[in-house]
Amino acid sequence: MFVKVEIGDIVRMRKKHPCGGFDWKVVRLGTDIGIVCLNCQRRVLLPRGQFNKRLKTIIKHADAEE
Repeated sequence: MFVKVEIGDIVRMRKKHPCGGFDWKVVRLGTDIGIVCLNCQRRVLLPRGQFNKRLKTIIKHADAEE
């Protein structure tokens, strides 16, 4: 089952990043999903299936910012 995410969404992953951050911003969609750590600004590309397994929750949707 795929989760519907959009560019600009803030998501929380199950495991923390080595910098200690759990929260990420979605910056690219497609076969791979690009995310940026909100703590250290590191960019990561994950295959969609791996992203869905690691996703814990969507904190804020992009349309909520507007």
